[in-house]
Amino acid sequence: MNQDNILDLALTRLDEAARHLEIDSDVLERLKYPRETTKVRLMIRMDDGSRKSFLAWRCRYDDTRGPTKGGIRFHPDSTEAEVETLAFWMTFKCAVMNLPYGGGKGAVQVDPRTLSKAELERLSRAYVQAFARILGPDRDIPAPDVYTNAMIMGWMADEYASIVGQSVPAVITGKPIALGGSLGRDDATARGGYYLLRHLARELGLRERMRVAVQGFGNAGQFIASLLAADGHSIVAVSDSRGAVHCPDGLHIEALLRAKTAGKSVTSLAGQAGVTEVPAEDLVTLDCDVLVPAALENMIHEGNARQVRARVILELANGPITPEADRILTEAGALVLPDILANAGGVTVSYFEWVQNRQGFYWTVEEVHERLKVIMEREGRRIWDIAQERQVPLRTAAYVHALSRLASAIEAHGTQQFFTS
Repeated sequence: MNQDNILDLALTRLDEAARHLEIDSDVLERLKYPRETTKVRLMIRMDDGSRKSFLAWRCRYDDTRGPTKGGIRFHPDSTEAEVETLAFWMTFKCAVMNLPYGGGKGAVQVDPRTLSKAELERLSRAYVQAFARILGPDRDIPAPDVYTNAMIMGWMADEYASIVGQSVPAVITGKPIALGGSLGRDDATARGGYYLLRHLARELGLRERMRVAVQGFGNAGQFIASLLAADGHSIVAVSDSRGAVHCPDGLHIEALLRAKTAGKSVTSLAGQAGVTEVPAEDLVTLDCDVLVPAALENMIHEGNARQVRARVILELANGPITPEADRILTEAGALVLPDILANAGGVTVSYFEWVQNRQGFYWTVEEVHERLKVIMEREGRRIWDIAQERQVPLRTAAYVHALSRLASAIEAHGTQQFFTS
């Protein structure tokens, strides 16, 4: 897919939601464009003594409801359009969960697997040096994303502290626990989706024992598979960047986790009892009750949507389904739990971390889980009700829910009608 038009495709969700609400044109004008996007080149010294530069971005899409919030990804295919689109989705995700944030996002165009650990640290610190004037606990708060983790966030928070001359743990979330991170942050994205799926299982028509296929066996994919397997559900297929495995009777989750910990692909289990290797792109077409896209954007598209057999799709990745595929799936009767709701557990627990950092008072993991569960169930139920009341897909209902909150905040500053009346 052409990355240049990815934001235009995302904005079709905004237009669709706007048709179901009476909102001022000022609201749409504000939300159709990012507030600011900064592009820099990070120059670092490599281990062999040479210098190398990397493109990097930070986008603050909208800050009407509070400081912008969003992850930083290190990926070789990152682009400015992708960063702006992810920041747009974060704007709506925070509004869906009623968090006091706007949407932001950052990226470095790099394959971190080609860097040494020392080079990775220098790159992480260089990012903060370049964007320090944009960041801040009351302005823009990063977090981990694709190919970034708690240690990288710790380096970034330390670099920011060096620049401003004092410790500011609330400037970045997803940090190591020892550096002010929150308990429960590691599995928050998956756990939020798990709570949502469990809460709406009856309405979604799911059976007591579900067959689940997970596309992308990274952080979110591993945790959702473990949580669902612990409840007795069957994980029939998983994939990673090197392939996929399928077992109709259910895969052994512990064996998959051991393989990933050892640096192997999930395909290393192929050949064991009942486990067969399948092309990674075929995973979305396998017979299952719940399909969990937990990889990258646009994985389900016009070319494969008609082959999807799952009744329910739980979007743990951002934007894994294109608008064309959405229409195909809706016509086929599939129910999509949209990304701005389904994977919002991550930003919600990041919010918890920010609150704890500012208070200097930290919660138990049980308190984090319970607070997350309450919010996921509350907002999930409201979106389900909107979908039923308006007879619209759950994605449209989620955008309607978020847009109504964003519109209220934007209109509170005054609109054309106010200034001309």
